[in-house]
Amino acid sequence: MSRLVPYPLLSLSLVLMWLLLTRFSLGHLLLGSGIALVAGRAMVALQPEKPRIRRWAPVFRLVGIVSLDIIRSNAAVALLILNGGRHGGRRSAFLRIPLRLRSQPALALLAIILTATPGTAWLEHDAEAGVLLLHVFDMKDEAEWIALIRDRYEALLLEIFE
Repeated sequence: MSRLVPYPLLSLSLVLMWLLLTRFSLGHLLLGSGIALVAGRAMVALQPEKPRIRRWAPVFRLVGIVSLDIIRSNAAVALLILNGGRHGGRRSAFLRIPLRLRSQPALALLAIILTATPGTAWLEHDAEAGVLLLHVFDMKDEAEWIALIRDRYEALLLEIFE
């Protein structure tokens, strides 16, 4: 069974997501199942590092913080867009942030957090130098952004994974 479906939870999740995004029918169930099986086999080829969670308490804090930040950021970006550029001090910028994270699962989670938060986008990570390239839609203070990423997200991810 593990050879046919090496990542059963991933495959099941993909089938369910497929059915939620389309409509339920036998054809969509078969197509979604086929895609899920191919994706599971692709994951075998990638050989992802298995995440090892050291502490669970920071996970719940991180979920709460990220949820609030996404809500706040949605509101802030919506206001900037609705003001139609009348906000004179707004400027987007690219920012290089040195990171202490080395764990691939932790870096992947940080990428998801930053990209899911409106107004920021993870662009590149230099693994050798440990530097993240981030795009910020409304840059006011670079030092503030670096501190926010390192103290708010990276510190919790270090507690969780490393």
